[in-house]
Amino acid sequence: MGLTLIGTFGMSSFMAFLGNSSFIYINHYGLTPTQYSIAFSVNAVSFFAVSQATGYLVGRFGLNRVVRIAVGGYVASMIALLAVYLAGVDSVWVLGAFMFVAFGFLGLVLPSTSVLAMEEQGEIAGSASALMGTVQMVVASVVMGIVGAFSDGTARPMVIAFAACALAALAITLATLRGGNGERMLEVPAE
Repeated sequence: MGLTLIGTFGMSSFMAFLGNSSFIYINHYGLTPTQYSIAFSVNAVSFFAVSQATGYLVGRFGLNRVVRIAVGGYVASMIALLAVYLAGVDSVWVLGAFMFVAFGFLGLVLPSTSVLAMEEQGEIAGSASALMGTVQMVVASVVMGIVGAFSDGTARPMVIAFAACALAALAITLATLRGGNGERMLEVPAE
């Protein structure tokens, strides 16, 4: 369940962005709808470009290590964004740059945690996958709604949600995966 929750909080930050970014980029930062579309697509490019490297990175470093490093990068970028924002830097360029980096790391986190979560499910993989998707969407919808409920016309609620989701993913990663050579905390019993 820990791996599902790591992916869940990554997905939650994406959904918080999806549900609130248009209002922030257009109303707060003054972007046109076309400019917003470009800014949004840049983040998608980051996510998909980095996710294409997942196979290579996993082959070289192992799934667990890729997840730990990617979650670490995701957390570092979101905490740095929060710190910069709370220091008074409220810029579409700064937000966009940090989101570009964070979404790149999420491009590693989301597929890798899904693979790890499914590896031990065997014959119930379909049901397990459905449960994982349900948990991710329910939690992400709640996070998206909370951010919307606290909307104040600035990026602050969204940025705080990003940092909170990142810290939750980090805590679960530390509890679920151990360091070293990337072995899972729970060993699969021999058949």
